[in-house]
Amino acid sequence: MKECSGHEHGNVLKVPNIIVPRLLRQAWIVASGALLLGCAVTPPPNAAPAPAPIEAQAPAAPGPLVALADQVAIPHVTFTLDNGLTVIVHEDRKAPIVAVSVWYDVGSTDEPAGKTGFAHLFEHLMFNGSENLPGDYFEWTDAIGATSLNGTTQFDRTHYFQNVPTGALERILFMESDRMGYLLGAVTQDKLDTQRAVVQNEKRQRDNRPGARAWGVLLKEMFGKDHPYGHETIGSMADLDSATLGDVRQWFIDHYGPDNAVLVLAGDVDAATARPLVERYFGAIPTGPAQPPIVAEVPSFEQSRRVEVTDGVARPRVTIYWPMPPRTDPDRPALDIAGSVLGGLASSRLDAELVRRREIADFAFAGYIGYQHVGLFSVGGEPREGTSLDTLELALQKEVARLVTQGPSAEEVERAVTDLIAAEVRGLEQVGGSEGKAARLAESYLDHGDAGHFAADLAAYAALTPEAVRAAAARWLEQPTLTLTLLPGEPETVDALEKAPSQASSDTAASPSPPTRTIREIPPIGPTSALDFPEVASVRLSNGATLYHARRSSLPVTSVLIEFDAGRAAEAPDERGIAAMVEALLDEGAGGLSAQEIAERSEALGTEIDFGTALDETVASMSALTVNLDASLDLLATMLRAPDFDLEAIERVRGQLLASRQRTLATIDGVANDLLPAILYHPADPYGGSPYGDPDAIAAIDADDLRDFHARWLRPERANIFVVSDLDTAQVEAMFEQRLGRWTVDEVPAGIKRFAARPARPEGPDVTLVDRPGSSQSLILAAQILPVAPGDELTDLFSANEVFGGSFLGRINMDLREEKGWSYGARGYVIRSSADVFYRLRAPVQADRTADSLRAIIAETHAFLTDAGVSEEELARTQAAQIAELPGRFEMSAALIQGMSNNVEVGRPMDYYETLAERLGAQTSEGLDRAIRAALDPAAFRWIVVGDAETVAPQLEAAGIAFETRSAPEVDAP
Repeated sequence: MKECSGHEHGNVLKVPNIIVPRLLRQAWIVASGALLLGCAVTPPPNAAPAPAPIEAQAPAAPGPLVALADQVAIPHVTFTLDNGLTVIVHEDRKAPIVAVSVWYDVGSTDEPAGKTGFAHLFEHLMFNGSENLPGDYFEWTDAIGATSLNGTTQFDRTHYFQNVPTGALERILFMESDRMGYLLGAVTQDKLDTQRAVVQNEKRQRDNRPGARAWGVLLKEMFGKDHPYGHETIGSMADLDSATLGDVRQWFIDHYGPDNAVLVLAGDVDAATARPLVERYFGAIPTGPAQPPIVAEVPSFEQSRRVEVTDGVARPRVTIYWPMPPRTDPDRPALDIAGSVLGGLASSRLDAELVRRREIADFAFAGYIGYQHVGLFSVGGEPREGTSLDTLELALQKEVARLVTQGPSAEEVERAVTDLIAAEVRGLEQVGGSEGKAARLAESYLDHGDAGHFAADLAAYAALTPEAVRAAAARWLEQPTLTLTLLPGEPETVDALEKAPSQASSDTAASPSPPTRTIREIPPIGPTSALDFPEVASVRLSNGATLYHARRSSLPVTSVLIEFDAGRAAEAPDERGIAAMVEALLDEGAGGLSAQEIAERSEALGTEIDFGTALDETVASMSALTVNLDASLDLLATMLRAPDFDLEAIERVRGQLLASRQRTLATIDGVANDLLPAILYHPADPYGGSPYGDPDAIAAIDADDLRDFHARWLRPERANIFVVSDLDTAQVEAMFEQRLGRWTVDEVPAGIKRFAARPARPEGPDVTLVDRPGSSQSLILAAQILPVAPGDELTDLFSANEVFGGSFLGRINMDLREEKGWSYGARGYVIRSSADVFYRLRAPVQADRTADSLRAIIAETHAFLTDAGVSEEELARTQAAQIAELPGRFEMSAALIQGMSNNVEVGRPMDYYETLAERLGAQTSEGLDRAIRAALDPAAFRWIVVGDAETVAPQLEAAGIAFETRSAPEVDAP
């Protein structure tokens, strides 16, 4: 787990270098279309327990804990202001933070004809300042140390959320109320034009992904273009182009009133404290106009239909869709479990039959997704090389028919329900964010008028019988279907590939007059608590593994991360890809247990076990209900110590890995990431291989190679074990000693990583243009190895990069996104690996502005590293943000484990983060400039531009930028 600088809307990112994921079921279920305002944040591994008041009774023997559903609760108080604003307050004192979450009952289903994408466009405008908060919203959230900050737009909802230190509660309530009630005076044509361009680049970025077109085609075919769910939330280019300032102002008046909103406060707060503050800041906002209800019928077909979509995917796929009832329907729990049994679980029927036994699919899936008025059920997969789409489709239909006629077994239902409830328990550890306790309360209220209704939902799952699941499946899965096949080839429409938008409309004549600015006094920020990093015990197991343990008693859940000093850097140059193969095979059979039996055992225990391959580590992670920890550790230890490396499993995983490589290299990021190591390093360097492996090497690896790699690299003395649990250290040590303490591999010598001297920096800019025909965006990627030792203290360098490229407010993002509107987001990261420290910059930009964007980045970089360094305002903002966020930074067990791991890897004391505020507070702008200028050389970047050479090459030539052109890598079939 590598430490890296990067600030995403107030979140300090740790970017794990895991590029080849675990080869489980790679579901291709197109998601709900929720649109993140900022760049995607890589979540920490295995988010674990939640501080809901749960009193789980241990069963006599490890097994399903379905009865836990009756004991999960989120105590809360609900009240309504005179203007209609609903307020929900949940008290959770585990950390000095409050999650502030505002949900507006408006989404893309509310958009009139010709205005698709408008709800999401307006979400962006909500972050561009209000009447009393000029400038960018993130400038104000940074000042208070907000974390987990974002906004999302869905079919049915628009959601704004952030966590803030307790002392900033009054300030953030003022800020959210200013957006709700005092926005129009700050909305201008310039802001609309800029955010329109940003959203259109977001659309280009999404449409540039292979297969992205399928979602929009599905919605049109399933619902029809005039149905509220018949278009994508992000909308069309033409409709976005037509949005006027009058539209914006009217949308705000119609939909952003307090009576159309729910405010949730969860964390270090109580209703007695919250109510007067909410009334003070929100009470004077007038009620909005009543809106007609959405009419959206569940569609029905007279007969099954088919649609074929051609897009830039590497391999064909097939998905069968059924119209479904909404998420509030009584059949929803049974349909959810039907989807899990059929294709949602690792032990699912599709995995067991089509992926493992018959081996006709690289992956297969099934699942139900529900919205406010409608739902969808999907079953699909990707055929293995040599299997036709028709063969796979018939096999999928056969499994659906078997479920409908025979139903699931009692054991399948119990396992699926246990897995679901355990996941709910783990997910509730987080008070805020998009899926924490605040979100759960708001969703329950908006769907049912009762914030606590989710508990009744869990009880309904726990009460399900096999017959109830079969009956619901029969009711809905015997209806006519829509089958969508996705084939490799050129897209059939041009909307995704539109160039610069036409001149945007600026019709203000029909616009409601903006109000005179209402001056309100901005409240001060209260005191921020100091971080209290938990005590961490360190013990050595008898076999040499080191165990680090921190106790947290908020929930009966144990989180584990085991890091082996292995990863891709352990691969020989002629075995690139073997690390990914080994970790993928750890759950494909071990100790005589088949892959099916492993999946069934973990799901029955409510345990999540996962493996991953990073640059420097191979990792195993587990989240288990503590009452089942013994049995969960037994399973994990078996998988680590005694993988079978069965020949059939090896061939299956080999094919899956090569297919995954195909899919990845069809993406613009995959092309760039594949090339970057070869540009930065010598091919024989441990870091010099493609993160996706070498296909010839993968094809040649055999069982002996895998066993040898496992014995030399996945060994206890190379392992650090990090545990956060409600158990004490002695109990945890005894459990791990019993399962892993006797694990030794003395008969095989340990592997050694051989790093040569780090490569010299190039003398001048080096630009490589990789041709990816038809790309609606270009990806600019730059990197350089820094003259910095991995063990150095990098706080000043990290902070300087926050100003330059590591945050939303960083200069390269503000320039390319917020000022020019050429990109959806640009970031730069300082990444610490085992052998060196390197810098990586990523900027997807619209194709017709590629050269302009590259020149802008180069100019910004040169200025920052020479004469326009960190300003006093930037220093103060960065210090305030990083210090204020510290107390809530380790709210979740996964973040705590991450912090423990970072400390061990760098050789820091475990109280390092408690001393960080003092270190940050002592920083100066001169010190930050000195740190980043000593590390970064503007002339030493290696630049990769991936895009349509026909569009991009003339731009680079006209700009006088020297470059070499390469073709995108050819990807052979597995």
